Amino acid sequence: MQKMKSRNAMCAVSIVLASMSAGFQSSQSMAAASAPSMASSASAPVATRKDNRALRKLVYAAFAKDKSIDAGDIGVSAKDGAVTLTGTAADPAQIDKAVSLAKGVSGVSSVTNKLTVRRNFAQ
Repeated sequence: MQKMKSRNAMCAVSIVLASMSAGFQSSQSMAAASAPSMASSASAPVATRKDNRALRKLVYAAFAKDKSIDAGDIGVSAKDGAVTLTGTAADPAQIDKAVSLAKGVSGVSSVTNKLTVRRNFAQ
């Protein structure tokens, strides 16, 4: 009699665990079906980083192509078409030229100018 009660209790526990497991698995599959796939959401930032990097390179190439500007101390960052210029330039005309060149690059939607005029130290 004791063995039969023990066996029945084990069967009951097995049934409860199986039903809990099935419910958990179905809720996971429902959540997975309703959520966007991780592959598509993970690949979007990578493409954006590549686009931003490519835009930065195009701005640097525009600086290099124009021999009238010394862009050695100018930093360029890009995010979704918005370009930010940082660093220093020799004079205000150089700053204006850098901003103008950056605005002329295809894919640039806006330019934020954070450039300053380089100070010469007294000797």
